Amino acid sequence: MSYVVMLVGLGLLVLLVAWLPMVLKELPLSLPIICVGLGYGVFTVFRLDAPDPMTFPKATERLTELLVLVALMGAGLKLDRRLGWRSWMVTWRLLGITMPLSILGIGLIGWLGLGLSPAAAILLGGALAPTDPVLASDIQVGPPQSGEEDEIRFSLTSEAGLNDGLAFPFVHLAVAVALLNGGSDLGMDALRWFALDVVWKLAAGIGMGWIVGKLLAFATFRVPNRAKLSRTGDGFVSLGITLIAYGATEMVAGYGFVAVFVSAVALRDAERSHRYHETLHGFIEQTERLLMMVMLVLFGGTLAHGLLYPVGWGALAAAVAILFVVRPLAGLAGLWGSGMPLGERLAIGFFGIRGMGSLYYVAFALNAADFGVPNRLWAMTGLVVLLSILVHGTTVTPVMRRIDRSRVRAGGNVAAQDGKNPRAA
Repeated sequence: MSYVVMLVGLGLLVLLVAWLPMVLKELPLSLPIICVGLGYGVFTVFRLDAPDPMTFPKATERLTELLVLVALMGAGLKLDRRLGWRSWMVTWRLLGITMPLSILGIGLIGWLGLGLSPAAAILLGGALAPTDPVLASDIQVGPPQSGEEDEIRFSLTSEAGLNDGLAFPFVHLAVAVALLNGGSDLGMDALRWFALDVVWKLAAGIGMGWIVGKLLAFATFRVPNRAKLSRTGDGFVSLGITLIAYGATEMVAGYGFVAVFVSAVALRDAERSHRYHETLHGFIEQTERLLMMVMLVLFGGTLAHGLLYPVGWGALAAAVAILFVVRPLAGLAGLWGSGMPLGERLAIGFFGIRGMGSLYYVAFALNAADFGVPNRLWAMTGLVVLLSILVHGTTVTPVMRRIDRSRVRAGGNVAAQDGKNPRAA
């Protein structure tokens, strides 16, 4: 009977994937809010076993990993703007200034405010600093060639696609610190971390992603007409590209997350206006939504079974500071002197959404080393993700609608043109 009930529940979930985004489009609610509430209710009413990440550590890591990979491919495929130093300047500022400041601020809160060990504080900073490519979909650009690519949406989409490249070195640093013993040579360990986890893994992720993207772009658009992948019309090719880019990069010890996003950007760059990109993006977006709903229902189940029990007033204050102080201030610092209107800078700083990527980093690190306080790390991460889902999910629609209206009144266009801020055009 439980198996049949599970099938019915999964069928309803699939239908909700298609129906809810249309229903919620004009409401100050988001799909993630509904999914978490649904999971909490289902696991409470039917008294289902807890999908506890500490009970199923490997499954948690792999499921969140797959979801983030799919989201990264989707984010890369829908960017119309060509890669460039000036046209992506806001993105580089968010990655080079905002991201490190966020890691530092969150790490200090974890260490000084919550009393975590240095390793656990570094992990908290690395896990909670990135903008999530999954839950940030409501604030991202539209499908390929839709024209929905203003500076706010473009910046947050491209940041979410690339900031894993800066988060992962700090997650690896946290693991390295947790594994330190009394006989370690700190200087050599630091050098090894910088050379391997920063320089090599980043370079390998970018390089392999670009190579895979260009090779598969050739197979998709450039080979003789009858053999082109684009002639198949199959959207699931995007999933194959995702897995190839990730797996090939991990084989050479690079950052597979970075490679997936870069491969998608390279694929778009090869034949920017081809309509097959819409097919690829359509499939990967539907896959992402389905996986996201499953994961958020399970997340709601963990909340129903006490994931947040270790949370006290101090942790709640820390979570509020991370979302409403650290990220917004770091965002303003990164965009200082960019020439963007203050309202747009505030929006970019505020909508640094936390989500499935954070859960993945914590699962990855806890499977690699003993941090001593796994329940506190999961509780703190879960709390920040929950608050982000609630706060950002209820504010993104009205805030972005107001910004779009003000931009139109000022004589601009909601869509950015030629990689420029519409206000500056």
